Amino acid sequence: MDSNSKVMNRWLVVFGAIVIQLCLGAIYAWSVFTPSLKEAGWTAAQTQAVFSAGLAFFAIVMVIAGRLMPKIGPRNLAMAGGAVLGLGYLFAGLFGGTNFWPIFIFVGVIGGSGIGLAYVVPIAVGMRWFPDKKGLITGLAVAGFGFGAMLWVKLAGAWGNLIINVGLSQTFTIYGIVFFAAVVVGGIWMVFPPEGWKPEGWNPPEAEAGAKAAGSVNFSSSEMLKTPQFYMILLTFAFGASAGLMSIGLMKLFPIQALTDAGVAHASAIAGTAMAVFYSLANGLGRIAWGAMSDKLGRKTSIIIMMGTQGIVVILFQWMAGTPALLYLGATLIGFNFGGNFALFPTITADTFGAKFVGQNYGWVFLAYGIGGIFGPMLGGRLGDMGNFPLAFTICGILCLVAAGIITLVKPPKTA
Repeated sequence: MDSNSKVMNRWLVVFGAIVIQLCLGAIYAWSVFTPSLKEAGWTAAQTQAVFSAGLAFFAIVMVIAGRLMPKIGPRNLAMAGGAVLGLGYLFAGLFGGTNFWPIFIFVGVIGGSGIGLAYVVPIAVGMRWFPDKKGLITGLAVAGFGFGAMLWVKLAGAWGNLIINVGLSQTFTIYGIVFFAAVVVGGIWMVFPPEGWKPEGWNPPEAEAGAKAAGSVNFSSSEMLKTPQFYMILLTFAFGASAGLMSIGLMKLFPIQALTDAGVAHASAIAGTAMAVFYSLANGLGRIAWGAMSDKLGRKTSIIIMMGTQGIVVILFQWMAGTPALLYLGATLIGFNFGGNFALFPTITADTFGAKFVGQNYGWVFLAYGIGGIFGPMLGGRLGDMGNFPLAFTICGILCLVAAGIITLVKPPKTA
């Protein structure tokens, strides 16, 4: 169809996507609530149980959301996700108090499910509106998720002092209302472009010899799950997620030990800065930068570079962590590369299996994040308890190098 005929400005989709993802980043802001809950008598294990439940339901419900999108549409799915997320936090504030089980259910199970419902919508819609800039647009959307975590942490803590001024329950209530309203507003623009629409002046890439051009063939989830390419992409993402999530878990604990052993003063403050500033900012920026670079370099090449450099840096980090300047550099590079996973794997899923069903297909690929979320932190914790943090970094670094090798084997699926 004519690309100029009565079609909304596609950049409104980007605005809506960022608004939605800023709210969904609430899952990574959980740590701001844990000190108050520990003061109220919670164990460390209980605080982590809520976070783990949120991550688990986030990943699992994404698969369900992918199946719902064709039936109810992306706008309704996004708004439903916002409603579930918002009500989860609202009920935690109204009825949870500081009791473990209500907060576990309302924030962990219900809140995580709301995030899982809405998360893939901006990615799927953005790719359909921006086939010419899939990497950049996906990177911008998921960067909202990363920066959202910092926003909600700071508003509850150092910037807004909400927890100090109004209390934990009231903070949950305020966040629930904001999440509900903001995701519903962002969801207004979550609609697919008309069938056959394409950006003015853009033409799909030429087909490679022996295969259809990227995005010209659309695999359903059942078709995708029968291909070796799916399992190679899943394994590559799982190894990258394991290294990143292991590093998140140890980014403060291990440097404190390394800096103290090296005789560096203020070890805790330096390690905190490495995590809260250098890692976090690089994580958000890496999502945008890797997404944009992949539009130029290609998705597979970008993942090879990202995984290769991540493997080297994660292995070297065991020696970098004891020197403040090198610690900051290592935290920046690990965060930058880890953020890239969330821009590159949705787009390589679309490039390999088509953009039409990416909402369904990426839910299955994203299960790799759940695998990494279990394996990486558990490995780091177990080896840390044994006094061998360096081995955890070495193992995860090697896995990233293996991942770089696996992704080189991914070719466009052959079709009849």
